[in-house]
Amino acid sequence: MVISGETVLPNPLFDPTWRASGHVSDAIAVHRKLPGYAPSPLVDLPTVAADLGVDHVWLKDESHRMGLPAFKILGASWAVIATIQEMLGIDVDDWQTIDDLRDRCEPLRPLTLACATDGNHGRAVARMAKWLGFGAIILVPNDMAPARIEAIQSEGAEIRIIAGSYDDAIDASSALASDRRLVISDTAWPGYDQIPRRVIEGYSTILVEAQQQLTDRDAAEIDLVAVPIGVGALAAAVVNHLRATDSAVQIVGVEPIRADCMLESVRAGHPVQIPGPHTSIMSGLNCGIPSPLAWPIVSRGINTFTAVSDERDRDAVRLLAEAGVIAGECGAAGLAGLTLLREQGCIPERVRSVLLLSTEGATDRTAWTRTVGADLARELLRGGA
Repeated sequence: MVISGETVLPNPLFDPTWRASGHVSDAIAVHRKLPGYAPSPLVDLPTVAADLGVDHVWLKDESHRMGLPAFKILGASWAVIATIQEMLGIDVDDWQTIDDLRDRCEPLRPLTLACATDGNHGRAVARMAKWLGFGAIILVPNDMAPARIEAIQSEGAEIRIIAGSYDDAIDASSALASDRRLVISDTAWPGYDQIPRRVIEGYSTILVEAQQQLTDRDAAEIDLVAVPIGVGALAAAVVNHLRATDSAVQIVGVEPIRADCMLESVRAGHPVQIPGPHTSIMSGLNCGIPSPLAWPIVSRGINTFTAVSDERDRDAVRLLAEAGVIAGECGAAGLAGLTLLREQGCIPERVRSVLLLSTEGATDRTAWTRTVGADLARELLRGGA
């Protein structure tokens, strides 16, 4: 299947001698204290492995992370709590439950958390505000699916619709910071990088969990990890975790063809902006410019970048559904990238074990049902998804 605009780009900036800092945060210790915390499932997908011509495909299923249908709560919670702890002069050992921390936050009120979002990050920030007794203002682009807006509103947040793209919403959010308003962004800008760095640190929990789960199953070491890329925060977390040592694991980044800002930046040798509108169904990846914090990490640490079409991504959503996994459009992007690599003969022969990061469930259930078909959707949802 040849689709116009799809791209496989071996990274010309990849540096095999570069090592990430290996910094270890308290993120997972915080996550373990939050309501509903449990390691997300690691699912073995033998039929997908057979399709890709490898021995094992493992999928980290983030469709039910602490009661939310995406992984974003990991970054939002650590960024918010680490910042709040700093403001209060406390650490993770000074509280035991979210209710304890909520009580400790009384001197900070009234306080509002704010951010821009394509959906999942904004809902996660709104959930943190609700847990801690703060207000929430969430800025969204004007083309966001109504289901995602309603989900954010269900957390009690105020929605502000921005005329333009996600990047325009980010620009607007940067002006919201004040003494009583804390901006929790997963992308950085000049003078603002501490909170986005903490978001990246928060995502490390996914990799820590996966490593333990693979060990518990006595599984072979992973040879390749496929990661969706928006502004690059999750990809930076993956690179930081895997490139702290001389790991030879291959890392593949996946973007939509109409928002492949990291791929085009790598091709140019410096960050570039992809003009909007960014209209891919992979809404959480509809980002026009890399985070300046993620860029130096991702550009040196990822082996191969791919840009995939919506058509290929829908196929990946269906393939995962047929394997029993509910993955939204962003969640299936990693598999979409690997099917493109397989078609072009670009999966290295030595790759036998693969890790997919399925970053979200069916966050727009209507669109997901339309993609997988009503009968299969009913069957999977009946199973408790």
